[in-house]
Amino acid sequence: SHLTCSDKTGRAGTVLCDMSLSIIDPAAGDPPQRDVLLGDNEFAGSTETAHGAVTVDCGSTQEVDVDKLDLDKMPEKEEVSDKRDGLQIVTRSLGSTGADFCTTRKDGEVKLRMDDSDAPGQPLMTVHQMFTESVRKYGDYIALASKHGENWMKLTYKQYYNECRGAAKSFLKLGLQRFHGVGILGFNSPEWFIADIGAILAGGLAVGIYTTNSPEACQYVASDSEANVLVVENNKQLQKILQIQDQLPHLKAIVQYKDELKEKRPNLYTWAEFMQLGKDVPDSQLDEIIASQKPNQCCTLIYTSGTTGTPKGVMLSHDNLTWTAYAAGNMVQLRPATESQEAIVSYLPLSHIAAQMIDIWLSIMFGGTTYFAQPDALKGSLVTTMREVRPTAFMGVPRVWEKMQEKMKTIGAKSSTVRRKVASWAKDVGLKTNLNRMRGNNAVSFNFRLANELVFKKVRNALGLTRCTKCYTGAAPITKDTLEFFLSLNIPVYELYGMSESSGPHTISVPDAFRLSSCGKVMTDCRTKIFNPDDDGCGEICFWGRHVFMGYLHMDDKTEEAVDEDGWLHSGDLGKHDENGFLYITGRIKELIITAGGENVPPVPIEDAVKERLPIISNVMLIGDKRKFLSMLLTLKCNVNSDSGEPQDDLSEAAIQFCQRIGSNATKASEILASKDVYIYGAIQECINQVNEKATSNAQRIQKWLLLEKDFSIPGGELGPTMKLKRPVVLKMYSDQIDDLYKDAITPITPDNPLTAK
Repeated sequence: SHLTCSDKTGRAGTVLCDMSLSIIDPAAGDPPQRDVLLGDNEFAGSTETAHGAVTVDCGSTQEVDVDKLDLDKMPEKEEVSDKRDGLQIVTRSLGSTGADFCTTRKDGEVKLRMDDSDAPGQPLMTVHQMFTESVRKYGDYIALASKHGENWMKLTYKQYYNECRGAAKSFLKLGLQRFHGVGILGFNSPEWFIADIGAILAGGLAVGIYTTNSPEACQYVASDSEANVLVVENNKQLQKILQIQDQLPHLKAIVQYKDELKEKRPNLYTWAEFMQLGKDVPDSQLDEIIASQKPNQCCTLIYTSGTTGTPKGVMLSHDNLTWTAYAAGNMVQLRPATESQEAIVSYLPLSHIAAQMIDIWLSIMFGGTTYFAQPDALKGSLVTTMREVRPTAFMGVPRVWEKMQEKMKTIGAKSSTVRRKVASWAKDVGLKTNLNRMRGNNAVSFNFRLANELVFKKVRNALGLTRCTKCYTGAAPITKDTLEFFLSLNIPVYELYGMSESSGPHTISVPDAFRLSSCGKVMTDCRTKIFNPDDDGCGEICFWGRHVFMGYLHMDDKTEEAVDEDGWLHSGDLGKHDENGFLYITGRIKELIITAGGENVPPVPIEDAVKERLPIISNVMLIGDKRKFLSMLLTLKCNVNSDSGEPQDDLSEAAIQFCQRIGSNATKASEILASKDVYIYGAIQECINQVNEKATSNAQRIQKWLLLEKDFSIPGGELGPTMKLKRPVVLKMYSDQIDDLYKDAITPITPDNPLTAK
């Protein structure tokens, strides 16, 4: 997006597996000894560094007899060229340059990070090969379901595949060139998936664009990916593209997949018109392109959200997607549809790797059903969809879990005294039982069974989680308070960690191997290295595996920064392992505050400590880089405009309840700020004092704080698409207020010299 996964700009996660981990010095961190370069005989022969070539039979997935699939309008047999029958694998030991692992050219091919243990596992496979294999196994199972009015419109895997072929032929008709982008701008829908896969089958690059992007940001992505076609959801997104159309020389057509066109324009098509375009394109033309695709070639671009500068186009290969779907799915024990079909709800932004990996690729690999939420999912309708679908797996970014927690606490506060006491008792039992489970003790007491009947089952039912055995979080840090809250209700939320550059997941927590606040253990056949560890074993987290990306499109320097000469991906995150191999994220190198006195301060633990103590506070950000002391910006929990997503002045219900509890009558943020409400300001200062008492050094104390008029938001620019804090943006936006905090500042020497709030 923690099947989040994260991009290079922050923490994240997705879905994964387990192997022993060790803290390794850079010198000792030898990667696997064997790796592969895919290509044809000519390509392999021309590689001077090759020690030898071997041919690998990749099994039946290499050539699918589609006659037996009984699909409409499919060719009698998929044409697979001689080159594809026997993939040449050039094997050589590591230690030379890592450049072979990377490319920044859209048509480049890379060496895959494989060792011998990979051979019996997941074969090398393109997206098309994975899809046809799933159609063979799950052809008549439901793949996609979207709601129109009161009815769910459903597509089977056979129909889904045929739609993707149809879209691919229409893209060819529109003039989509090999390795050129198809940009997709809109909320999750079957058309989004079909455009994405259709673009890949037609030899293009699938490029998700955030719906919150400005016209200028859309222009950058479309231009960088040399997009021939842009697929937009509705008139609102179309207008962004029309503003920048004359700056896109590669653009040949625009397709709008929802609503009627407001006006006819040349090269602008409805979805129905678009799908008709390719009817006369022969199957053989498409099959020839499909047959030419190789697992080590690029098929998807994920653009980082640009929290630290220009967005980077993360190049993902066919193998990145197909191998990661296989490895992650097995790690989290997804079941194939032939045993028990998985069901998920698609609502997170598909331009983020977390949603793409789960909603599209994992579902295809295991034959799951993807149900599409409504566009206003994050404004309140998600739970309604969840209750109807009852997903078997659910991924939520931290803000989603926090909002659920807040809502449940608000409802709980209105309950009768008896109900509150029962709920409190049940949560104590639930937390104790689940912490014991975490430590390997699976005993279930009578009290737990009673609590389950009285409370836990009802909560799961209210949230639509009655069938859900896999609840995940990723893409940004989550507080221990939120994890413990759900654990106490017998809803373990498992953390994942990864980034766009690792095709989503790298480590994952699973029911029989998790620790609170840990991101779990590394996926099978992947490796983690802690680079330059300090005395506590904490250093930069580095990744190795077939999930590691190809490179950043057109960015040689950024690619060299991210991937070292031995092929290790440097995450930019700081972390360490415990004695059992669980990974803990301690911060982010670029987020680390280095005070004027030279003290290193990770901001997240201090920020979390303040938020946990103050139910009225929505967002906080610690300030202090190159400054004489630490200060903090805080925002209040307010209602959000359901149309624009912008925070309003009215306090949320949870915030008003907090005000009333401490004696304040405030109902608006502006009232609190205008009067410097003595109750609220006093509560904040008391909380800051409590956090300061636990500070490890004087330099880690918060000396000043400022309450801001508006909460942070995506439309405001302070939060990214997965609700991750954009620190550089906040520093710039509030630079005047921050400078005021430090005017005429003397460096505080002792706790007896508190500098109070402005």
